[in-house]
Amino acid sequence: MSNLYLTPPVAALIFFIVVVCGHNFRMAWKQQPEGWQKRAWLFGVPAAIGLFTLAFLPLKI
Repeated sequence: MSNLYLTPPVAALIFFIVVVCGHNFRMAWKQQPEGWQKRAWLFGVPAAIGLFTLAFLPLKI
């Protein structure tokens, strides 16, 4: 498991995806249009996975 790490460009891409998905999750939750729960799950799960990835995988510089 010592070869499992993130490089800076991959970490930046994951961070960007987390920000976009988190924003869309918040907008779906706040506005609550028709079918908002499905959209909240659709955006919330990738955001959570990305945050856990950034939190628990080391960054190799």
